[in-house]
Amino acid sequence: MIKILIVDDEQPIANLIRMNLTRQGYVCTCAYDGQQAADLLEKNTFDLVLLDIMLPKFDGYDLLAYIRPMGIPVIFLTAKSDVNDRVKGLKLGAEDYIVKPFEIVELIARIEVVLRRYNKSQGLLQVYDVLIDLDAREVIQNGERVELTRKEFDLLVLFAQNPNTALFREALFERVWETDYIGETRTLDSHVQRLRRKLGWQDRIKTVHKIGYRLDIPTT
Repeated sequence: MIKILIVDDEQPIANLIRMNLTRQGYVCTCAYDGQQAADLLEKNTFDLVLLDIMLPKFDGYDLLAYIRPMGIPVIFLTAKSDVNDRVKGLKLGAEDYIVKPFEIVELIARIEVVLRRYNKSQGLLQVYDVLIDLDAREVIQNGERVELTRKEFDLLVLFAQNPNTALFREALFERVWETDYIGETRTLDSHVQRLRRKLGWQDRIKTVHKIGYRLDIPTT
């Protein structure tokens, strides 16, 4: 299990991040100031730290200097958007720098990139009767391999990583096709339709009017 420490003095934000990452199978712990984070790091092992810069007790830059000898990757999550702050954070050793506000989908993607860089990928996702092997890019349903195209697989991963969340067409298109969204939905819609048909998920991947799509998963 991948263990992530979330360090942010805005408790609602930290708890929201924890809730979303827990859904992805990560084990998350929150700290709300620099001293609490340092205490947790001293007593526990973490695979990744999500770190705000403006913190009580001592700031994220100081905490990063404390973390670096431990070899734990750090992603800054901060409202400080000035380019000089970004450069400073990266030069001090952060793996990435994300400016608030951000989409949770982007955060998850960047976490995966950093974890892969450190050979700490989650590897598997389980949704309903479907097992998704992220490393092998394979999908197994009821013991049988499901043949998906690359785009269909990438769409499935985004849905699986963001259950019960309405995903905008623009975000889906830009993430999967890696190009700017220009308002044409036919390509995306046809891929979603094929994905539904191949998995038998016609009633599980919902169309959200004027927004995009949502994978519905019971919460109880």
